[in-house]
Amino acid sequence: MDSKKLTLSNGAPYFEHQDSQTVGPRGPVLLQDFILQENLAHFVRERIPERIVHAKGTGAYGTFTVTHDISKYTKAKLFSKVGNSCRMFARFSTVGGEKGSADTARDPRGFALKFYTEDGNWDLVGNNTPVFFIKDAKKFPDFIHTQKRVPKTNLKSATMMWDFWSHNPESLHQVLILMSDRGTPYGYRHMHGFGSHTFSMINDQNERVWVKFHFKTKQGIKNFTDAEAVKMAGENPDFAQEDLCNAIENGDFPKWTMYIQVMTEEQAKDFRWNPFDITKVWFQSDFPLIEVGEMELNEVPVNYFSHVEQSAFSPSSLINGISFSPDKMLQGRLFSYPDAHRYRVGVNAHQLEVNRCPFAVNNYQRDGFMADSSAYQDKPNYYPNSFDDIKPDPSYKNYEYELDSAHVANYNRNENDDDHYTQPGLLYTKAMNVEDREHLISNIVGSMKGISGPKKDEIINRQLCHFFRTNIELGMKVASQLNINIDANMMNHSK
Repeated sequence: MDSKKLTLSNGAPYFEHQDSQTVGPRGPVLLQDFILQENLAHFVRERIPERIVHAKGTGAYGTFTVTHDISKYTKAKLFSKVGNSCRMFARFSTVGGEKGSADTARDPRGFALKFYTEDGNWDLVGNNTPVFFIKDAKKFPDFIHTQKRVPKTNLKSATMMWDFWSHNPESLHQVLILMSDRGTPYGYRHMHGFGSHTFSMINDQNERVWVKFHFKTKQGIKNFTDAEAVKMAGENPDFAQEDLCNAIENGDFPKWTMYIQVMTEEQAKDFRWNPFDITKVWFQSDFPLIEVGEMELNEVPVNYFSHVEQSAFSPSSLINGISFSPDKMLQGRLFSYPDAHRYRVGVNAHQLEVNRCPFAVNNYQRDGFMADSSAYQDKPNYYPNSFDDIKPDPSYKNYEYELDSAHVANYNRNENDDDHYTQPGLLYTKAMNVEDREHLISNIVGSMKGISGPKKDEIINRQLCHFFRTNIELGMKVASQLNINIDANMMNHSK
């Protein structure tokens, strides 16, 4: 078989790949060795900025297949009939750690899905938890700073984590999930996924319902204990990456069943909590899971950087029949996610293979870094014009609706919505068994023992008040194992 010639980036073949051009056998090296220059210059530019969050992750391609009819809720073509399918890409990740950190760390897991549909790419960018730490995107930079590193020492800090959480009781629901064994899943195959936010579906009668998305693993839930996760972080910091790749390469394709919960607009008005609050769940007894389809991952990308590192997901990548909601966190992400990718990968990130819609993209966006004109060539870059055949389709008009209020203000996110304790309490008493609760308390205590500095007692006591309000037993056990004496004052504050 004929071998391929080694070439430069311009396609010109060359021979001297291992030895620089020098004056004599011992140098110095000549500036005119442009082959050396090109290889070194490309090498030092091989990395793009890592994600601020979700930096450590893995991904795979697969297929989504519709198994149940939900066409009465949405006019999305993907869900128009049972048996429809599309190619998809999934990226799983930890949230707080850097790209080289251990993927068994105690952390939520990103669960980002890209569906390549005939109506465009649909991104569902969620986590392995149905709730989140905060309910307003304005708080997100401050929250993430507490999960990163102290400016002075560049070390992680239990003090600033618990200081933030103790000042923000809305975080309690997610904190209890994080501190349970669900905070250390056994790789990515053995965890559920959630859209987390409330989204909307609009049908062909222009009727809207609110929905939440669930993906239940068909491999079964499996978690590390804290000790097992710490041990694995030292033995193999790429455990989850390796586990997913090995399973797919061995033909053991991981699968998840997709469900939705549906809430009507009338039900939303009477719901006990704000139905658009991402720190709350909708009880499945009131809004049962409706099966939709199956997701299977069956292809490891041929190049990690090109497909996984450069993949760009955004909740703003929606398709006709699926839309957003007034969820304040979701509204913020509609901007911040595509903006992050414009910064990291560039304004033409959507032209890369992993992000490209495989059907058609017709618009008037042009130029910018790494622009590829192969799709539009010399077509006009303005609209309207007399030369092309692109026409807006009125069947894709936005859903029109009335707002409940015309009053503009910076509303307190917790006003008339400050029940931060009922759902975490039910999580502790109803969803967790005895062993789950023991592990939860042990993990909380282990983490809170890392709180230090002059504000240590203040932070611990403030957080204990939240635990007491959630469940007296929880508060007492955490306090006891932290060797904190409980006085009546603290108990009164917890009521």
